Amino acid sequence: MATEQGSDRRAERPPPALEKPAVELQVERVTHQDIPAICTLYKKVWEAEPGLPAELVKSWQPTPLEFTSWMEGVTYFAARRGSHLVGVLGCELRRGACRLVQLAVDPEGRRQAVGAALVNAAVDWARRSSATTVWAEPLARFHAAGHLLLKLGFAETGVLHRHEWGEDVRFFERVL
Repeated sequence: MATEQGSDRRAERPPPALEKPAVELQVERVTHQDIPAICTLYKKVWEAEPGLPAELVKSWQPTPLEFTSWMEGVTYFAARRGSHLVGVLGCELRRGACRLVQLAVDPEGRRQAVGAALVNAAVDWARRSSATTVWAEPLARFHAAGHLLLKLGFAETGVLHRHEWGEDVRFFERVL
C-alpha cells in the first residue's frame, strides 16, 4: 500500500532522461549499388581481426569486380542503420540446402542484433526457396558466431581441423 508521503517522493523525481531514438535496423537484398560499401565493410572487418593469416584476409577482401563475381549464384543481404551499412551475409543454395557465406558485421555494430537479423533473413529466404536445411561454417576462433548460430536454433555438427588457411572450421546446421 502506497502512503501519501511515498507518492510525494515519486512526484519529486526528475523525469527520466530522454534517450536518443535508435535508428532502426533494415535488412534488404543487396543491389549492385551496394558493392563499393560492401567491399569497404569487408576490408574494415577483416583487417580489425587480430591474428588471421594474411592469405585469408586478402581472400576475404574482394575488389568490386571480385564481389560481383561472388554474387553469381549467391543471394546477399545487407543490414543498414539509416544509410550506414553495418553487415552483410550471403546465401547459396545447393542440392536443397542453403549455405551461409561471407558473414561480416561492422565492429562498431556488433552485439546490436545485426548478425541475428541477417541470419534470420537468410533462414526466411531459405525457407521460401524450399531449402530443407541451412548450414554455416565459421572459423572456430569466431566464438561469437558459434554462440549466435546456437542461439538461433542451429546445432553444431562437426569440426574440420586446419581446414581453411590452416584454421579450424566449425559446422552448424539448422533443419527447416
